[in-house]
Amino acid sequence: MADLSITGGTIADGTGAAPFVGDVVVSGDLITTIRRAAEGPPIDASRTIDATDLVVAPGFIDVHSHSDAVPFVEPWMDSMLRQGVTTMVVGNCGSSAIPPAGAEEVAELSGVSLDDLGVRWDGVEEYLARVDQARPACNVATLVGHGAVRLQVMGDARRPPTATELDAMRALVEDAVAGGAVGMSTGLVYPPGMHAETDEIVELARAAGRAGGLYASHIRGEGEQVFDAVAEAIEIGRRAELPSHISHLKVESSFAWGRSRELLDAIDQARANGADVSADQYPYTAWETTLSVCLPPWTSPQELPDALADPPTRERIATSVEHGEPGWQSSVRGIGWDRLFVGSHAPDPSVSGRSLAAVAAGRGTDPVQVLFDLLTADPFTGLIGHGMLEEDVRTIVARSDVMVGTDGLGVSPDGPLGRYAVHPRYYGTFPRILALYVREERLLSLEAAIRKMTSLPAERFGLHGRGRIAEGALADLVVFDAERIADTATYERPHAFAEGVQAVIVNGRIAWNGRRSERAGRALRRGR
Repeated sequence: MADLSITGGTIADGTGAAPFVGDVVVSGDLITTIRRAAEGPPIDASRTIDATDLVVAPGFIDVHSHSDAVPFVEPWMDSMLRQGVTTMVVGNCGSSAIPPAGAEEVAELSGVSLDDLGVRWDGVEEYLARVDQARPACNVATLVGHGAVRLQVMGDARRPPTATELDAMRALVEDAVAGGAVGMSTGLVYPPGMHAETDEIVELARAAGRAGGLYASHIRGEGEQVFDAVAEAIEIGRRAELPSHISHLKVESSFAWGRSRELLDAIDQARANGADVSADQYPYTAWETTLSVCLPPWTSPQELPDALADPPTRERIATSVEHGEPGWQSSVRGIGWDRLFVGSHAPDPSVSGRSLAAVAAGRGTDPVQVLFDLLTADPFTGLIGHGMLEEDVRTIVARSDVMVGTDGLGVSPDGPLGRYAVHPRYYGTFPRILALYVREERLLSLEAAIRKMTSLPAERFGLHGRGRIAEGALADLVVFDAERIADTATYERPHAFAEGVQAVIVNGRIAWNGRRSERAGRALRRGR
């Protein structure tokens, strides 16, 4: 007798092929039988899910997550699980739980201290083993963050590495990918990654490639510098001889609005010339990060109080914040203070959800001063920037070769990380695509959308045995109502679960079936 039979569903197998009605049978953690309707009598199973009038798809793969510490804090990962995510790739934007210097950073970015996690690890193999022990609800794969590697070897130095330091970083990257990481990531708008030159990244990416990984980048600029920044990411992949991947592809600010098709054409031309480059996207017109991204690269929130005490330095910082500097993109320029909203701010939650312009007006001061005040009070203050246009989001969504990432955390409304979820993408990314862009606007067929959420990322990130409904594949599955699936989270009400997801199966176990059932996620190792 099989363990689980999902009967009568419309099976979209993840390959992009036309869906068909049939049964999916699971034994242990594997799909053992796929049978089209009327091909024979039902197969006996210990548990049965009637999927009549529902879609059965591979579990969704979130290729851009920041849930590195979440397995140890909120292992149910509710906001992800309940939108159909069964696997997430963490370690993005240059920030990862490995090596040890990165662990402290990802813990802080999740709002807890490293001691609060109650676990420690030295390298990727220990980290992945700790994830397994935590039994998260979703599978977790990781990149090794260039920023974390740089912190481990160079601290917060704002200079190129010495030959000895470069060798040490190269060894850390190669060891991490050989130990199971799926590649290396960079965050080139954040310290310390912003201080790295292209040649440094090429050398470290080459080490990741030798071990079989890819290179994923939060590029140096997504507004007026986006074309040069994308070109750099492609160049790094070409010179280092490994696949490159552009994180959360977008065109932001008035300098780039309306140029999404031009950017996609540039990527296509690079591919035609031999580049191995891919991208992911979240389907929203606002980004979320920390307020510190507004500071120029030669200062930090920790240095800010002393810097502000010197009037010429304060004026220089304020000018840079609003207008940028050569080689560095201002987060304000081309967007405006009225489109920049405070995210989480622990000392005074009342400012959360308000624009910096509105907070400044209420305080009778200017927005730059508000930025300084908020960062001085809480260096991890969040920021939401309504920096994109819907027409550009739609243009990128319509591409069947652009994968999907939440750029968020797996959280619960009342969980310890709940206050950090101030963007609807934490809860609604995948259902939003299926509801708005597939069902309502018909930018994509259902099977094309599911492929970009499943088999395409599984192949790109080396997640073998996942992303497809096939006999012998691992049984990560989602059952949903294509007519009802929808995102309900908004910027004003971000903690709202998606609708229409009926069941989520992870490694053959029912994790969600209208209620929490069983945590069966695993740590995934590249190529295994």
